[in-house]
Amino acid sequence: LRRLRTDVIDLYYLHRWDKQVPIEDSVGELSRLVEQGKVRAIGLSEVSAATLRKAHAVHPITAVQTEYSLWTRNPEIAVLAACREIGAALVAFSPLARAFLTGTLTDVDSLDAKDIRRPMPRFAPGNYARNLQLLPPFEALAREAGCTPAQLALAWLLHQGDDIVPIPGTTRLDHLQEDLGAAGVALPPDVVRRAGELINQHTVTGPRYAPQATQEVDTEEFVA
Repeated sequence: LRRLRTDVIDLYYLHRWDKQVPIEDSVGELSRLVEQGKVRAIGLSEVSAATLRKAHAVHPITAVQTEYSLWTRNPEIAVLAACREIGAALVAFSPLARAFLTGTLTDVDSLDAKDIRRPMPRFAPGNYARNLQLLPPFEALAREAGCTPAQLALAWLLHQGDDIVPIPGTTRLDHLQEDLGAAGVALPPDVVRRAGELINQHTVTGPRYAPQATQEVDTEEFVA
């Protein structure tokens, strides 16, 4: 707190659950920080619906951060419903599919050798070539909606519920301004439906993580 120059942290995430420690114990310790007035609310990241319910039984969970976008629909299996059951917000990271849905990443060979997307199956050259085939109709749908592809992707998420908070990342001010503009995009129900039918777990090629990385998270994964 001294280093952050603040008296209290509004939302403190357990960003990865250590599966060697019962979630009840981890959340129990975090709840003591709430009791001491150092933290206002507790959040979890990349957890399953079952783990979320166990944690919430110990102390209210305010937010769950997990990957959610048109091309990563895993929260729809169970965790989104669990969030709504307990009244937690779902904070969607990588809402632009790690730049795929912006339409600007057309060549994975341009990525730095240490880029975290390199080992991800969807970005493997063969898989990505197939995924790129989804972009032209998606870009056409964005033009029809009067917005950019990135704004369509974010607006689609916002239309899934007021309890969903996308957190796109960027290093450029113009991209930030573009992302913020998505809040003002009103999508007709037909466009929301068509976007979801065009890009989803059935049309995207490749799982989101390699097997080792999948074992490190606690989320429900679609089975091919």
